[in-house]
Amino acid sequence: MRSPNEMLRRFCRDETGTIIAEAVIVLPMMLWAYLALFVYWDAYRSVNAAQKAAYTIADVVSREKVPLPANYINGLRNTMRYLIDRDQEVKIRVTSISYSAVDGEFKVEWSRSPDNAMTPLTTLSLQTMKSRIPNMADGDSVVLVETEVYYTPAFNVGLTDEVLKQFIITRPRVLPKICLVGMVCS
Repeated sequence: MRSPNEMLRRFCRDETGTIIAEAVIVLPMMLWAYLALFVYWDAYRSVNAAQKAAYTIADVVSREKVPLPANYINGLRNTMRYLIDRDQEVKIRVTSISYSAVDGEFKVEWSRSPDNAMTPLTTLSLQTMKSRIPNMADGDSVVLVETEVYYTPAFNVGLTDEVLKQFIITRPRVLPKICLVGMVCS
């Protein structure tokens, strides 16, 4: 019969079953890391896609050569949906802004959001955003495109649901001002 010390030494030297023990410890961390990489990559991809789509929408509006028809903004929202993931909710607001040096303030010419998903801007509500609008010359006009895309991570690895917001100002490229059909655009 062996002594307890000898049995303890033999037990400490025995290495059978260590792979299973290591796998039980390491496998959950590896799975979490794989899911985290997937979620973070997907979030980065979604932010990038939402930003590129918003800039595309702003560029499309800035290149218009005629007044925009009433359903044009709805078509822009559909285009934005096409450019990003189909399962993400999209809100869009397009606003034409002019500047008057006499008054020293920005003026909303028109503001539209499909299905009124975002409250249309007014000249008064625009004044709260004037620090985000670049300096403009008297009588100059710009188009403000705002988008909101809702992102939900596929797995819970530390990211929460997020609203990806874009605030893009661009100058009309052809006309001095982008107008809507049926509106007096001074």
